[in-house]
Amino acid sequence: MSRHVAIVTDSTAYLPPRTMERHGITAVPLTVVLGDRALEEGTEISTRSLAQALQKRRSVTTSRPSPELFAETYREVAESGASGIVSLHLSAELSGTYDAAVLAAREAPVPVRVVDTGMVAMALGFSALAAAEAAEGGGTMDEAVTAAEKRAGSTSAHFYVDTLDYLRRGGRIGAAQALLGSALAVKPLLQLQGGRIELLEKVRTASRAIARLEEIAAERATGCGIDIAVHHLAAPERAEALADRLRARVTGLAELHVSEVGAVIGAHTGPGLLGVVVSPR
Repeated sequence: MSRHVAIVTDSTAYLPPRTMERHGITAVPLTVVLGDRALEEGTEISTRSLAQALQKRRSVTTSRPSPELFAETYREVAESGASGIVSLHLSAELSGTYDAAVLAAREAPVPVRVVDTGMVAMALGFSALAAAEAAEGGGTMDEAVTAAEKRAGSTSAHFYVDTLDYLRRGGRIGAAQALLGSALAVKPLLQLQGGRIELLEKVRTASRAIARLEEIAAERATGCGIDIAVHHLAAPERAEALADRLRARVTGLAELHVSEVGAVIGAHTGPGLLGVVVSPR
């Protein structure tokens, strides 16, 4: 059995399943609590079910993985031949996932480096992919962490939501910012900054907001070897149209992924989400 550095992330990375399998990346699921039912993201609740629940204003909350689940994952990965584990997770400002991983790492059978990437969705996914590629090249744990942090540091994430109400309910954006958006009847553009979700601009209409989102993404996507992810929730036509326009505009494009976010992110953004992650290699 060959010894290697293994990469663990969580279910909010939203990497394509084939990519995860090809690079041997393991994802620990977060939980969505729908009414009185706790459901694992990715296997036990669909984004369609989530969108329907949100539209009916049913109670939807999210929960981090338990330290016990992380500990079990680390044991299984070690048993598969890992000599060390790099565990990369969504921003600690948004979730207790990082803290749970740190607790479990103390008792793991092999060394574990837990990293708060400050990212989420494919901004986290691209970071995990960079770590996996470094490990595949024979890199050490330190080198895999460095690759992940470098990728995260150059990655930007901007997104449009129809309303700030879902983010306010989940405590992911300040009540004052949410009230401002509602009072002015504007469409908000947000960014991931310092691991937090920040209100970036207020635009009068959805069409103008989406056009501005495209402009911001195109401005960020300069140079060669640019990976882009377009995310959505219950808005596939909008996402595909935006992706087509970005393909035409970004000359240094390497890969462009279009995907619907999972239930955890969707629970805090609501239907209509449209996001763009720009990540230079």
